[in-house]
Amino acid sequence: MKKTLFLSPPSFDGFDGGAGSRYQAKREITSFWYPTWLAQPAALVPGSKLVDAPPHGQTVEDVLKIAKDYELVIMHTSTPSLANDVKCAEAIKAQNPDVQIGFVGAHVAVLPEETLRDNPVIDFVCRNEFDYTCKEIAQGIPWENIKGLSYRDRYSNVRHNEERPLIHDWDAMPSVLPTYARDLDISKYFIGYLLHPYISFYTGRGCPAKCTFCLWPQTIGGHLYRHKSPEVVGREMEEAKAIFGDKVREYMFDDDTFTIDKHRAIAISEHMKRLKLTWSCNARANLDYDTLKTLRDNGLRLLLVGFESGNQEILNRIKKGIKLEVAREFMKNCHKLGITVHGTFIIGLPVETKETVEETIRFACELSPHTIQVSIAAPYPGTELYEQAKENGWFTNQSLVANSGIQTSTLQYPTLSSEEIEDAVERMYRKFYFRPKAIIPIVKEMLTDRQMMVRRLREGGEFFSYLKERRNQQTAAHAQSSQTAIIS
Repeated sequence: MKKTLFLSPPSFDGFDGGAGSRYQAKREITSFWYPTWLAQPAALVPGSKLVDAPPHGQTVEDVLKIAKDYELVIMHTSTPSLANDVKCAEAIKAQNPDVQIGFVGAHVAVLPEETLRDNPVIDFVCRNEFDYTCKEIAQGIPWENIKGLSYRDRYSNVRHNEERPLIHDWDAMPSVLPTYARDLDISKYFIGYLLHPYISFYTGRGCPAKCTFCLWPQTIGGHLYRHKSPEVVGREMEEAKAIFGDKVREYMFDDDTFTIDKHRAIAISEHMKRLKLTWSCNARANLDYDTLKTLRDNGLRLLLVGFESGNQEILNRIKKGIKLEVAREFMKNCHKLGITVHGTFIIGLPVETKETVEETIRFACELSPHTIQVSIAAPYPGTELYEQAKENGWFTNQSLVANSGIQTSTLQYPTLSSEEIEDAVERMYRKFYFRPKAIIPIVKEMLTDRQMMVRRLREGGEFFSYLKERRNQQTAAHAQSSQTAIIS
């Protein structure tokens, strides 16, 4: 077995693209998801080490000190972070020319030929579900015999092996929780709407929904939800309690749609109740009242829900499969049951207009989840949204993420410019949060929990700093655009 390092490389301050996040950008407040995509193969490879540099504040120099002892380095990358990650790989290879370096992630899964052709430092990339591909590389199996692998051979020719089938026996996949405990400092991971410290992980992969913008099901996980049985998840949670004790205040099941199989979700929730553990999960805005009540009674605290838009035509175009009236009923039930909801919304989906933006803002205020996240539509390679943007000429010349890490709009429409899309993000945040209905619950939360008070005050400062940074970036971009127009 090769001595293997799984690495989420250093990036800009606040980078949060190493896990299941839908976009790899700086968030409004300090936020870090766990590097589950790397932790799973790390759990499969004995003697390996997992390094998640961004939340731990590790620099390239720190990584080089660690990497010098390893034969194989596997790095997680993304579309906006690829150039940065390649530089880190070059530094590792310069230190040790014999080290083998491979990349994993949605970008290289979709564009393996281009990635290898344009970046000679990368020896291989793993396509699709790459867990067992990584394990076989670490085992020293000849590369030509490893499914799902694209690599550069000894003559510098790029080779693509046959596809690796999706993983169906998820009960055989080892828990990532011991890897977390061994290699990560759980106190470094923050999510604004989750209790701290928290732990997030997957109990399965794949999502039956066909949302055109969603990255992971279209590039790696597929649309068939494959998962661990409730019994295995229950045993893992027993192990988690033995490892972490009372240090973890909340467990987040980060499966794309954990509640798609209601009976399984309820069975797992019964284990959580037995173990007296607080938990949260992703959900679609169509869960019925009885299921919500059962999950709440079994320890559910919060649901992370993608509402996306307040315009039904846009929801239909992106194949969300949710009706606005169903989402309204869902939120009504959550409020009635006391289930906290973090709602996510997207500005700039096809074909956004000034009127639909206002509909989304009004819809968010009407639903009034406890907290929200407002993202800009991000057309990542491999998604249907990306292909639509190419076909219709919606792309601007902007990057998905600015050098500062702030997300920018790479899309524009005849009905709405990229600048208007970016401006709408700040306007939506201000209109949502600067309401008594939003402020009062947050203040009550602060008054009943001293840790939460300290945390919310810090997050408030970060939030206003983020809005200021976004405004400054927009001002600079507009000035540059005007200057270009004058010169031309």
